[in-house]
Amino acid sequence: ALAIDEDGKTIFSAGDPDYTTCFRSSLKPFQASASILAGATESAGFTSEEIALMCASHNGEAIHVETAKGMIEKLGLNVSHIECGTHVPYDEEAQNKARQNGFTPFHNNCSGKHSGMLALAQKLGVDTKDYIAYKHPVQTTIFEQLKRLTGKSTFPYGIDGCSAPTPFLTLKEISELFQTFGSEKFPELTTAYNAMVKHPYLTAGKNRFDTDFNKALNGRGITKVGGEAIRGMVIKTVKYGVVGIAQKILDGNQRANEVAIMTILNHLNLLHPKEKDQLHQYEI
Repeated sequence: ALAIDEDGKTIFSAGDPDYTTCFRSSLKPFQASASILAGATESAGFTSEEIALMCASHNGEAIHVETAKGMIEKLGLNVSHIECGTHVPYDEEAQNKARQNGFTPFHNNCSGKHSGMLALAQKLGVDTKDYIAYKHPVQTTIFEQLKRLTGKSTFPYGIDGCSAPTPFLTLKEISELFQTFGSEKFPELTTAYNAMVKHPYLTAGKNRFDTDFNKALNGRGITKVGGEAIRGMVIKTVKYGVVGIAQKILDGNQRANEVAIMTILNHLNLLHPKEKDQLHQYEI
């Protein structure tokens, strides 16, 4: 794990800050920012709720599924255009409903992200087919945005569970990227940030740390979990300015993710008493 202050100075470190890991779903707000920057979300008429879903790894609850369906309808497309595949919803109640009514790509935790990518394809005037391919203009545009935000010229990458490419970055680079996320230096990032603040339930769902943290911080901070126990976070503080945090559980299991990040936050005393009370369940 690594935490940096507004000037990029390390204020907490555990392990190797240059450890390289796949960014997984912690990348989603930055993928969404490429669509926002290109004007795709505006052209599609996406609301702040729908932009929040673009940044989400959601539970597949009814509110998530219906929001994703609405996005696809606005694009004049249908479920067959979504190339993220299908998996069982994270939420148990949603699982039971889906078993009765049928699983669809809308239940996939990445359906909002993929809807945003389809909007970007339409804005670019290119074929939506194979928009998940690394060399497709959609993914090229996203990686160009990552170059712009990080200053890097190339990225090693892999294919995420939803079939879209995702880069490998060091913990230092991830913490810097999340520090940038909350810096208000890039309007497209600010739009994504504000959508996640305004609609925390859409970013994850019931009994999820991301939902509860984003709600508790009430605009002062945002977190985004990713597969194989990666996490990015930004918190606006008086003492350190805008703090960027990156965390990776090395064995890839999520079981320690929430306890570990709460330990870091408490060690650095970054949470206000009311915020800490709202998140107390994740400390043990």
